Amino acid sequence: MNEHILIVEDEEKLARFIELELAHEGYEVTKAFDGRIALETAEKNDYSLILLDIMLPELNGLEVLRRLGKTKKTPVILLTARDAVMDKVAGLDAGAVDYITKPFAIEELLARIRVALKLHGSGAGDGRGDAGNEQAEGVLTWKELVFDEPKHRVTYAGHEINLTNREFIMLKVLLENRDVVLSRDTLLEKVCGYDYMGETNVVDVYVRFLRSKIDEEFNVKMIQTVRGVGYVIKSE
Repeated sequence: MNEHILIVEDEEKLARFIELELAHEGYEVTKAFDGRIALETAEKNDYSLILLDIMLPELNGLEVLRRLGKTKKTPVILLTARDAVMDKVAGLDAGAVDYITKPFAIEELLARIRVALKLHGSGAGDGRGDAGNEQAEGVLTWKELVFDEPKHRVTYAGHEINLTNREFIMLKVLLENRDVVLSRDTLLEKVCGYDYMGETNVVDVYVRFLRSKIDEEFNVKMIQTVRGVGYVIKSE
């Protein structure tokens, strides 16, 4: 196994414990104990994956994630003691592929690492869905909404809609599966990756964001809730 993992954790005993477990699994490991050194190390070297604590000295993990995302596409799993949904959403929107809340079982962390490495570069969630939904290559429409994937652009009646990357992917999945009710678990898999082990209420947060930017802004009812099942965009 050639995967090289960077552990960014200021609790040195925990970092050492993770290092030993990863080494036992055959991974090569490098450690950093504060955000500024972590950012410099990650920018200068190529890693298969980064385990990144949020609460770090010098530079917090979310800021490291945002800055690193400008130059690198390395998958990042956040390590955090925070349990609030919005903190997790902030991390995912900043570019993390997953998160795990402390304290965690090492078996769960290893499983999340395997999934992240398997998915990196695999284009999870790019299924084309019903070809009848496509107006042109990579372009989907609903009423006056135009979803242009190649240009990473969404408009309604010509008005630009600014979406985060996760919102963009979720809208794509819903548009590609029009008239199909998608469960929260299905949306998690398609938006965050197969076998994603996060909480399904993250989906509700993204749907709420999309509704505020599209449904409420343009006085339409695009994303519908099917109580007890999930969400759907119905054809015109």
